[in-house]
Amino acid sequence: MAASRMRGWMLPLAFGVTLLKCLLIPTYHSTDFEVHRNWLAVTYSLPVSQWYYEATSEWTLDYPPFFAWCCKNINRTKEPKEILEKPDFILAVLLLWNFGLLIIDHIHFQYNGFLFGLLLLSIARMFQGRHLESALLFAVLMNFKHIFLYVAPAYGIYLLRSYCFTKNKQDGSIQWRGFSFSRLFALGFIVCSVFLASFGPFVAMGQLPQVLARLFPFKRGLCHAYWAPNFWAVYNAVDKVLSIIAVKLKLLDPDLFSKASMTGGLVQEFQHAVLPSVSPLATLICTLLSIMPAIFHLWLKPRGPRGFLQCLILCALGSFMFGWHVHEKAILIAILPLSLFAVENRKDAGIYLVLVTTGHFSLFPLLFTGPEMPIKISLMLLFTIYSFSALRALFRKQGTLLSWPESIYLSGLIPLQLICEIIYPLTPWQQRFPFVPLLLISVYCSLGTTYAWIRLYISVLQETLTDRKMKAQ
Repeated sequence: MAASRMRGWMLPLAFGVTLLKCLLIPTYHSTDFEVHRNWLAVTYSLPVSQWYYEATSEWTLDYPPFFAWCCKNINRTKEPKEILEKPDFILAVLLLWNFGLLIIDHIHFQYNGFLFGLLLLSIARMFQGRHLESALLFAVLMNFKHIFLYVAPAYGIYLLRSYCFTKNKQDGSIQWRGFSFSRLFALGFIVCSVFLASFGPFVAMGQLPQVLARLFPFKRGLCHAYWAPNFWAVYNAVDKVLSIIAVKLKLLDPDLFSKASMTGGLVQEFQHAVLPSVSPLATLICTLLSIMPAIFHLWLKPRGPRGFLQCLILCALGSFMFGWHVHEKAILIAILPLSLFAVENRKDAGIYLVLVTTGHFSLFPLLFTGPEMPIKISLMLLFTIYSFSALRALFRKQGTLLSWPESIYLSGLIPLQLICEIIYPLTPWQQRFPFVPLLLISVYCSLGTTYAWIRLYISVLQETLTDRKMKAQ
């Protein structure tokens, strides 16, 4: 009954989304339009052996092979009309009308809609106990866009723990019964087959190192041209402030300090002026440390598919917070799965509202021209107002969703927008310090994403303690 109700709502929702996307056709296209157009030309006009060597344009092919074959064989993608069998109309709106996905796919020009459709479908199969189908979909997904490696640890640990190991319950506790090598073989066969189909031709041509070098370009620097709102945004800001102080005190040579080198809109390597420079290895260690508690928790206390989804979101946030050269758009890998929890309980709904509002606002600098300002503000206001009002109505009997400090923090986004996009450009400081608006948005939003990540970790641990108390009683 619940699933049929959602299917009934999906058609008008999908029609409304499609209509809005059609209205956005004349809007600005970012450099990603040129990027993907060049990839299409490369894969269409050149043999496979030259795809990952072609460097005539600066927009070289740096996606996994499955995406390259997408570029070669099709010129349009379809968004899934039904992603998950959830009974709630609110969830359908949160997924289909997601502000971040809308502006990134149809204004900034990316291909994320069908990718997140694969991710959500894979999660749905995991909830249905169809583990091999889930693994197949996720393996295909990683070969379309390797950023989903962020959440691969959650898949690997959960499939190993809950599919390959069998278990039985005795006296309320989980006892090991054995390890199924046949299940491990089936799982490994499916995943390896997908990767073999994707990378096999390039392995045969001896080009695997070249493909991997394009997929993982560590020379692009710690941060993207526009800082993602994560830990490194705060780290860079602190280094910048300390650098300015050091120059004023004549402790640092001004010729060695470039005021806008990290926020000049260029993708490049950067050496910090005062704080220790960060290497790819350091970010890997920080990322692993940030997701290890979630991984160990999933192994020791799987708690079914819900525990898997919690770990997936924590892995996405941990990788976003500490990864190397993180794109600001990667926050959607956590936001969209968290939508599934937002409609289930009040605590997760509050975390979702903090993360989705902060994460979506952090995408504003991607649309930076004057005519786009009313579009992005209107779309975000519509989505945000609906999210707050719908979730508040859903949990009105359970109390408020946000504390007053959380409300004050989110309210601060309004003056921040006014300062960064209206007031500051009119000041004389715009010429000397053009990086300030980006710095302010990244640092301010990083506080919200960090807070949501910590709150989600605490929530997961509290749920485990609650489950233990209930079992003890």
